[in-house]
Amino acid sequence: MWPKANRNRWACPGEAKRFISESVADDKPFMAYICTNAPHGPFHCPDEYWKPYQDKVNSDNEAIFYGMIANIDENVGQMRAWLEEKGLAENTLFIFMTDNGTATGDKLFSGGMRGKKGSEYEGGHRVPFFMHWPDGGLTGGRDIDQLTAHIDVLPTLIELCGLKPLVDYKVDGVSLVPLLEGSDAAWPERTIVTDSQRVRDPIKWRKSATMTQRWRLINGVELYDIQADPLQEQDVADKFPEVLAKLRADYDAWWDDISPVFKKDARIIIGNPAENPSRLTCHDWLTFDGSTPWNQGSIRRGQKGLGEWALKVEAAGDYRIRLRRWPASVSKAISEDLAAGSAVQGLKAQRETPGKGLPAKTAGIKIGGNEAEKPVHASDEEVVFDVTLDKGEVNLLGYFVLEDGSKIGSYYAYVERL
Repeated sequence: MWPKANRNRWACPGEAKRFISESVADDKPFMAYICTNAPHGPFHCPDEYWKPYQDKVNSDNEAIFYGMIANIDENVGQMRAWLEEKGLAENTLFIFMTDNGTATGDKLFSGGMRGKKGSEYEGGHRVPFFMHWPDGGLTGGRDIDQLTAHIDVLPTLIELCGLKPLVDYKVDGVSLVPLLEGSDAAWPERTIVTDSQRVRDPIKWRKSATMTQRWRLINGVELYDIQADPLQEQDVADKFPEVLAKLRADYDAWWDDISPVFKKDARIIIGNPAENPSRLTCHDWLTFDGSTPWNQGSIRRGQKGLGEWALKVEAAGDYRIRLRRWPASVSKAISEDLAAGSAVQGLKAQRETPGKGLPAKTAGIKIGGNEAEKPVHASDEEVVFDVTLDKGEVNLLGYFVLEDGSKIGSYYAYVERL
């Protein structure tokens, strides 16, 4: 069992239980990966969870943040109780972790760390990682303080589950089994790098932390003795030039190792019968400038932007591309406004933003040597283009030309192999 507090709300424990029950009934091992958006924006939570915090914090935003944590706590407890009830707890490896530092809670409790989500300082990337597996001897009551990272999870699970090592695949992390077993064997000194890029083309040293058990090199210039100065208040780079040089060299080696793949875009497969049509959204644009319209609020407002989708054509043939302002599940014309959605408990929901139609004159595509534009009529929900594509990598640009002559990217595209 592998829950991870991340991005999609804990509305799915029922689905996890259904999946696990079916797996057990079929005598199959299971791995359930449960992601939540809590505690994270948008800040929504039933009143029963956040109202108790309302007079203890500075704002409703913070109260809902803590209400989300209370909701997660309750659901994790229910899941563990359910596993006990079904007789699965003893031989289920249960992991709870998060993906970054707090987004809001640092105002009340920082854990003695500097920084928060997105920061290169300790509070931005140091996260909990709890494991429980009675049959494997992992039953709590022991802390491990050696430097470890997300890259260690895969090799650890491979060893714990008795799986065969990966062939022709470089694993960056190391198995944590010796630490979990409390082995007396010396844990090797290592250097780990983390960064927060959020740009199309990675920038060297950007929001980076180069770490050893004792040291933290921040952005390649600030140096902190994390054992003597956990709040990272005293930059000691001038006092330890040899440590600074060593960590910079370690970062350089790491950068040289990963930078060749920067030229390779992560590509969405089209033309596979398992998903035909493929549904593309603006969140996956490779933008030409600025950020993508990354949530429904920004899409409803009609956030300007232009970007292309990096695609991999799995099978050569004829394809139909449908450009839309609204998703196919919403039967609205490209130029038609969308009413505000219903409210949600908590703060204002993204769906409460009224949707603005686009005054589009034409729609166009560029893909695999094909370029075309077509007029947009008042009642059109989509504009359709038929193209022939070869197998391989292509980029798709879908756009609308507005009445003022400006271009805006197609928020949605449906690509179907005919």
